[in-house]
Amino acid sequence: MSTPRTSKRTPLRQPNEDSRRTRRRIARRGEGREDDAVAPVEPSAPRPSRAGQDRPGDEPERLQKVLARAGLASRRQIEEWVEEGRILVNDQPAEPGQKVGPGDRVKLNGRLVPLRFGTRSPRVLLYHKPEGEIVSRNDPEGRPTAFERLPMLRRGRWLAIGRLDFNTSGLLLFTDDGGLANRLMHPRYGLDREYAVRLLGELTGEQIQSLTSGIALEDGSAHFDTLRHEGGEGVNQWYRVTLSEGRNREVRRMFEAVGLTVSRLMRVRYGPVELPPRLKRGMWMEMPEADACRLAGLPAPQQEKGRERPVKLRRTVPRQ
Repeated sequence: MSTPRTSKRTPLRQPNEDSRRTRRRIARRGEGREDDAVAPVEPSAPRPSRAGQDRPGDEPERLQKVLARAGLASRRQIEEWVEEGRILVNDQPAEPGQKVGPGDRVKLNGRLVPLRFGTRSPRVLLYHKPEGEIVSRNDPEGRPTAFERLPMLRRGRWLAIGRLDFNTSGLLLFTDDGGLANRLMHPRYGLDREYAVRLLGELTGEQIQSLTSGIALEDGSAHFDTLRHEGGEGVNQWYRVTLSEGRNREVRRMFEAVGLTVSRLMRVRYGPVELPPRLKRGMWMEMPEADACRLAGLPAPQQEKGRERPVKLRRTVPRQ
């Protein structure tokens, strides 16, 4: 006669065992004896409404600063919209210098604007603009625009930092942060721009003196901060110039004022940002997040070692 097999299974837990699993089950089902009952859980305090949250970055901020950070436009443009009555705060016309918080509803031209509070990293694109493009969203003449070649944004829109005219190539910066755009373009920050200029002819000492000391234009006096000769062949001579303002066609008009014609003009630097040699015409690249934060005067985000994304060069394709 064979010996019955003994089960090796672990004995089932009894319902009267004082175990954490049983106590949780009893608490959920409302079962058990008086001595096994679990102490009632104190109800949690109600969560504050979004308007009453007291988190860093949720304090009221100036309307133009909040909307500029959302990428709608520059602060100056937003101030003009306020004066025109195009912006409503809680269904009331916005006032100059008004502050808004997370609980406020802001509308632009009747459409609700999603607000973002607190510090975030801006995005910055470096684009090598070729000749034959305008820096405008729409052109009545139907010419190609630089904005057509930029990647799509889920929120906000790209803002051009400065402009380049139709026949000028070189470095063009875009950002989704209106505050950063204002910081890089406002005259009080005095960021210089550097251009490579090819002239039909060579400058004389007298002409160089006029261009660096100040020359009269239709919209006021202008001058180059620096001007140096870079050589050339025949009638084509190259120069490097810097200036700290960005009036319309200013470089071309200054050379025309001394009797010389610009045959090619390319911006090679804007403030601390230089045109990368490997960024060819019609290509763009996104600035690393840490560099974009430094450009905006923000602390660089902490990233795990080895997790930085490599910078990629992308050739643009016009959107249909």
